[in-house]
Amino acid sequence: MEHPIWGGRINCVEEQLMAKAKIPGKRPQVASKPQVAVAGQTVAVEPSAPKKRTSIPQFFSQVRAEARKIVWPTRKETWITSVMVFIMVTIATLFFWIVDFVLAWASQAVLGFGA
Repeated sequence: MEHPIWGGRINCVEEQLMAKAKIPGKRPQVASKPQVAVAGQTVAVEPSAPKKRTSIPQFFSQVRAEARKIVWPTRKETWITSVMVFIMVTIATLFFWIVDFVLAWASQAVLGFGA
């Protein structure tokens, strides 16, 4: 397919990847022979199979399984992170205080010329 403005050819692989239905956990497969859609032609997407419903006990077992994968930070990591946040907040506070002071001084100097 040619691009309407530049007249160049659009990558057929991109077209196939955009037209494929997204399936979680699977990478889209590219067909061996590229299919080209003619300008103005609509591309039909195959309907995906209906998703199987998850029962309530199965849902909670999946939630527990995911919760077991959580890795909590140690007390030392939490302390170091908190100190780093405090340091960065202090640096940002000083920076913005200095910028505010300089801009206030500059605006008073500029406005003082007219008086």
